Amino acid sequence: MKLRTKAKSAGAASGLRAVILAGGKGVRLHPFTINFPKPLVPLGDTPVIEVLMRRLLRTGIIDITLTLGHLAELMKAYFQHRRQLVKRIHLRFVEEEEPTGTAGSLSLISGLTDTFLVMNGDLLTNLDFNALVEFHRRQKALLTIATHTRAVKIDLGVLEFDRDHRVTGYREKPEHHYQVSTGVYVYEPAVLRHIRKGQYLDFPDLVLRLIKRGERVCAYPADCLWLDIGRPDDYARAQELFAGRKDAFERV
Repeated sequence: MKLRTKAKSAGAASGLRAVILAGGKGVRLHPFTINFPKPLVPLGDTPVIEVLMRRLLRTGIIDITLTLGHLAELMKAYFQHRRQLVKRIHLRFVEEEEPTGTAGSLSLISGLTDTFLVMNGDLLTNLDFNALVEFHRRQKALLTIATHTRAVKIDLGVLEFDRDHRVTGYREKPEHHYQVSTGVYVYEPAVLRHIRKGQYLDFPDLVLRLIKRGERVCAYPADCLWLDIGRPDDYARAQELFAGRKDAFERV
């Protein structure tokens, strides 16, 4: 049966495949994830990965592949009970026998022959996937990384002094701003030529490999809500954000 979507056909991301990386152990989120997959931690009464998948669905992305590793059977069992959601999408699972990294796992997925999206399965965002893909295509990039401005505050007084140890400046609890990866990417299939099947490769190493080989890798500064649910305090903030602005993640 052919799956259908009500998403606007004009959307740049509509109809693309999406890969969600959902195989990590979630070590930073212990004790929540010792016996529980991190993508299934709930926001309200909905797992974070389902919040993300529903946003993809509303964008017109119905072909979704989950890469699984840690507690893979629990992930598959969850979706076996989400029949109303699953019947609206083409859901596939790729299970790793051994970890191959956040980029290496893509070598296990067949049929990635057109532009596709990749994202971590533990993030909360209202990122506009259509705008991201439009940017990627305008830039003629091989790989595009969605970025977000993250403030990092130093809770100490920072001294500046010269070689003679004379103090030249004093900044009390300064705040620095960085463009960080959101864990959402747009790939061209040609990137896969740089990933060897079965070889461990993390995403930062892939980016450096592409840059070294002269390939065009671009950054898309995203003006959106975004949280990486990697640590207990991040998870607590995500709970608050989702409870207070749930509609922002349900609109496209």
